[in-house]
Amino acid sequence: MKKSEVPQDKSNLSEHNIKEICYAVDDSGNYSTALSSGWEAKTVVQKQTIEAINERIEEARQKVQKGEASPILYFMELHKMDWQILSGYVDMWQWRVRRHIRPDVFKKMNHRLLSRYAEAFDISIEELQNYKGE
Repeated sequence: MKKSEVPQDKSNLSEHNIKEICYAVDDSGNYSTALSSGWEAKTVVQKQTIEAINERIEEARQKVQKGEASPILYFMELHKMDWQILSGYVDMWQWRVRRHIRPDVFKKMNHRLLSRYAEAFDISIEELQNYKGE
């Protein structure tokens, strides 16, 4: 694409006065960088992604509120983590992290385990233990 054709559509980036670097061909036919405030297709995808993330967070919150899951699930979704990422942060096998999502198992967890999760989520142990989905 030519430098003069770099999209400048309104996007999530433009709301915060942020520009993205793109490669484009200048008038001499050489590749150079150009700033873009975004383009429609990318904005649509970003909006759908954010909506999907927010839905997952809300589903996790409701599961915690109903007593179907421990607060670990909510904070994992809130911090945009998956099982693999969270297990890496807390240095445990994925199957063990998944087990800690069960409320009955979560209630029996010791301080050392809780502190690993609290550190991964950058919250206190008390916040982790006391979150009820409200």
